Amino acid sequence: MSTIGVAIAIPQPYADELQRYRASFGDPQATSIPTHITLVPPTEVGGTVDLIGAHLADVAKRHSAFRLRIRGTATFRPVSPVVFINVTEGISACELLADDARQGPLAQQLAFPYHPHVTIAHDVDEGALDRAYEVLADYDRAFEIDSFGLYVHQGVWRRVAAYPLHKAVRSGGGVGISAPGGVLDAHG
Repeated sequence: MSTIGVAIAIPQPYADELQRYRASFGDPQATSIPTHITLVPPTEVGGTVDLIGAHLADVAKRHSAFRLRIRGTATFRPVSPVVFINVTEGISACELLADDARQGPLAQQLAFPYHPHVTIAHDVDEGALDRAYEVLADYDRAFEIDSFGLYVHQGVWRRVAAYPLHKAVRSGGGVGISAPGGVLDAHG
């Protein structure tokens, strides 16, 4: 059995910046988990991941690149000892992508409703959680998301494949979606 996950990687330099913050709060997982937004949580799979890769490639073909903004802190306390950065733009794109990825060979019921976020402190003492919440309360970054990845847990989480999303392009004054064989106009 292998443990896999599917996630959107936070781009550089923000990924390293948030990883350093996570480590500063004493989170022991700071260096073993890349900075990300989960689409499919850790999932045990048997045998090869070829079927999963084909599924994720199909998912990527159905979704467009999008703008993501992460801003301010929130927490899952008291349910779970987690402080995170909110996704404030791109929420629906994350939700649709996650829903689609959790079909077929990755179909599953989630323990909690899906909520896209970037974890900055997990399983640390209350003081460290409070510090994370306060220190990054004004954090605000925005960037384009043009892919997601398949990760395998081998002591640490490593990306083993990336799946590019369609890119939005300008088309006659409107915005369209780059697709095999041409541009699909976003206005119908």
